[in-house]
Amino acid sequence: MDHVKLFVLMGGLTALCGLVGQAVGGAEGMGVALLFAAVGNFVAYFNSARMVLRAYGAQVVGPEAAPELFATVDRLRQRAGLPMPRVAVAPQAQPNAFATGRNPANAVVCVTRGLLELVDRDELEGVLSHELGHVKNRDMLLQTVSATLAGAVSNIAQVGALAGARPGRETRTPANPLIVLLGPLAAMILQFAISRQREFKADAAGAEISGKPLALASALEKLERAARRIPMRVPMAVAPLAQVNPLAAFGGAAKLFSTHPPTAERVARLRAIAAAIGQAPGRVAQDLGMRST
Repeated sequence: MDHVKLFVLMGGLTALCGLVGQAVGGAEGMGVALLFAAVGNFVAYFNSARMVLRAYGAQVVGPEAAPELFATVDRLRQRAGLPMPRVAVAPQAQPNAFATGRNPANAVVCVTRGLLELVDRDELEGVLSHELGHVKNRDMLLQTVSATLAGAVSNIAQVGALAGARPGRETRTPANPLIVLLGPLAAMILQFAISRQREFKADAAGAEISGKPLALASALEKLERAARRIPMRVPMAVAPLAQVNPLAAFGGAAKLFSTHPPTAERVARLRAIAAAIGQAPGRVAQDLGMRST
């Protein structure tokens, strides 16, 4: 089913590329755009992780550079029955995390410096377990490919807008401004549709892997508050990969078109999971040694 969704999404975004290309340059523009989309699909499939890491400025690290982080990921991935992913750290001050890669064997789990400085050990386990939940659910390729192709649609639209503004453009068929505008919007809506439910599922999987749903809930609240104060400049196309909306501090369209479900709703669901397994907040805080915030 995940492969079916992936190919449907890739087909839809490829069609968007063609439609925007036609609006920009007619039949010739459509052909160029479809070729661009085909190459983008191929590159996204095999190089998506590298592209996303570059967008976040992240670097893969080994156990010698981040021994505690590496050991925590290793312990949690064993609980989840997953192969060891690569571990990366982004230099961003905003606390956040994401997972990328085309399958569990090629997965990368990345955290920011801000995350390592903000959360306690149990909350870090919750955050990492959420990302491993994405890996276990095989979400990463779908999210990464959608991010890459949504970016491609936006780039083609920008080319069309710039071409339309050039002197002498009146001698050619002008780009349809409605399609140039709605193409990127439609791509974002596709991302919006798939990302929300996958975040809820990753939260549930993360709660199961770590056994600490309230620690994850606490971490999400901290990340949400920090994301509103500390900006992170990353392309909007890769923002859905992060655990909370990394563009929240910018407000405006970045907030309006956030692909993340409301953090309050995620926290409520995690608290319901904790209640279902008999973990009252006070008991969990005592058993897990969670700090009060």
